[in-house]
Amino acid sequence: MTHPENDLGEALAEICEAAADLILPLWRSGLAVIHKKDASPVTEADQRGEALILAQLAARFPGVPVISEEDASEFGTPDAIGPRFFLVDPLDGTKAFVRGDPSFTVNIGLIENGQSVAGAVVAPPTGEAWYTQGGQALKRVNRGASQPVRVRPWDPAEALALVSHTAREEEIERLRAQYGFARHQPMDSSIKLCRIAEGAADIYPRHGPTMEWDVAAAQAVLEAAGGRMATPDGAPFLYGKAGEGFRNGWFVARGG
Repeated sequence: MTHPENDLGEALAEICEAAADLILPLWRSGLAVIHKKDASPVTEADQRGEALILAQLAARFPGVPVISEEDASEFGTPDAIGPRFFLVDPLDGTKAFVRGDPSFTVNIGLIENGQSVAGAVVAPPTGEAWYTQGGQALKRVNRGASQPVRVRPWDPAEALALVSHTAREEEIERLRAQYGFARHQPMDSSIKLCRIAEGAADIYPRHGPTMEWDVAAAQAVLEAAGGRMATPDGAPFLYGKAGEGFRNGWFVARGG
């Protein structure tokens, strides 16, 4: 049961939607792309979205620490973090954004004692917002009426896996042999977890690195929708790994 002080998903969705309003006009606008120390791209959209999110989180939830992607890439991550904090990725899927593809998202997740307990994910090109509230996962489009979403049952004959755009065919075949899905579709960003949460796909096996802010918000949505995210051996997927620079190990996200 979510404690009332952690039932913040709708408020987080409002902040993500405000950031999406800033980011969307910059999409396909010929923005300059800067490369960070790790060679990953960053644009003005990432930076402006993050500034808005940080300001709104500070105003609405004073005193709750925030770990955010662009700040972390510029100044590093803290050596320690308390039990309750926000993880922010203002533009997950920057490579898709730069390519002109629509699979990019705005993400805010709330962590409590290592677990993702609330979150919101917004896809600016479609206006879709997924968020946790009242112990369930909800979806709305362009700030319209919200509807609950749920994962769908696993059907071996039809099971759809979402995979990274960079996954090679031999890697996909290894994953197919291991997890038993029938079909696969490449997709960028945390939207993969949201598609599983709403019953449009079934599994996302991630045998590669991610950062905590990439997936925290979407994990909260997925689990509120009845799905699960765990390590490949079934152990819980945990956050606040300050000693590892907030890097994740492998994981598998599943629907029903």
